[in-house]
Amino acid sequence: MTLKTEIQNPKLPDLADPSKLPQPTLAPIFSASFKTYPQDFIVNELLDIDFSDTGEHLWLQIQKENMNTAFVAQLLADWAQIPLKDVGYSGIKDRKAQTTQWFSLRLPKKEVPPLPFNDFMQNQNLNDGETVAILVQHWHQKKLNRGTHQQNQFSIVLREVNLDGKANESTTKASLLNQLKVIAKSGVPNYFGAQRFGIEGNNIAAALKLFAKPLSTNTAPENKKPQGKNKKRRPPSPAQSLAISAARSAIFNQILAARVIDGSWNRGKSGEIFNLAGSGSIFISDDINEEIQERLARHDIHPTGALWGTPSVKSSAAIANFETEIVKTNALLTELAAGLERFEVKSQRRALRLTLSDFDADWLDDNVIQLSFKLPKGSFATSVLASFVQNLAQPLDR
Repeated sequence: MTLKTEIQNPKLPDLADPSKLPQPTLAPIFSASFKTYPQDFIVNELLDIDFSDTGEHLWLQIQKENMNTAFVAQLLADWAQIPLKDVGYSGIKDRKAQTTQWFSLRLPKKEVPPLPFNDFMQNQNLNDGETVAILVQHWHQKKLNRGTHQQNQFSIVLREVNLDGKANESTTKASLLNQLKVIAKSGVPNYFGAQRFGIEGNNIAAALKLFAKPLSTNTAPENKKPQGKNKKRRPPSPAQSLAISAARSAIFNQILAARVIDGSWNRGKSGEIFNLAGSGSIFISDDINEEIQERLARHDIHPTGALWGTPSVKSSAAIANFETEIVKTNALLTELAAGLERFEVKSQRRALRLTLSDFDADWLDDNVIQLSFKLPKGSFATSVLASFVQNLAQPLDR
């Protein structure tokens, strides 16, 4: 197999920059900026829970601006005077944004902290523009665990929209909205976003550093229990887990890039491992028959790519050979893959296609567009924007 030059020899900065990855079609917007203001990027976590209104876990729906999830979790732990491990949340939300998400606090005495949260926050040394507020609270019998929510709802404003010199033509502006809707209906490549890789790819660099250490001094293998009473190892720290996740994400993005180039990312190939939409179920199909094509067309199933690790799911020789060849094309990918295998991280599958729901787009001004849509958990709105905008800029913090 021959890959295009842009993914044949990716260096670390390229692995950490999904904007360099290929798209199925040329994005219809030439250039735009996003996250000019926190209110331009609104994310609401959609969580369907029947609260018991009893138990020792206080669930809080939090709205925040210019704060990351981990920072808010620490604030809540300090407010309630509990260990950080007793604070639960489902997903990680963007810092430079206005987001709502749920947290849970384990309070064995079943008492809300006596100091009101707003009064507690007045004594914190926050930067300008950093805000956090409790919207709703409920008692519940269980801690909020990672991955509990199913979807995120986005409202995104793109500013300085440039249609390559045709922005003043009303027919072009109207046709652009139709183009965006066509792309949204078809789905976009399910790339991991730049957030996964850290500033200048430092999460990937951390993975390389972690994998270079002797295994005996490292943490326990991901998702694997130590065998024998004398083989106790500490579980990975949050930073180590993030590094491992970045390594898997970098390999996945390159596999998906190759599938975009050969056109099979949304239609599958012989021996394809398909994912049943909205579930973790997978199955192998030797042939892309009429039934498979029909299910692909209605987004009932999606082709998948490897989240690299030791074999733990059913596989196809054709797909396994294809993906292995992608890894072998670059020494950096090979090193990341070897580290994941040595750590005995269990392999998984991830859908190559990302489906949007409830999509809408409208012009707010001559060069301002508002987008709204829902995405399943674990996916990235920036992957959607990459299919819409050729050159997407994020202004510096204001």
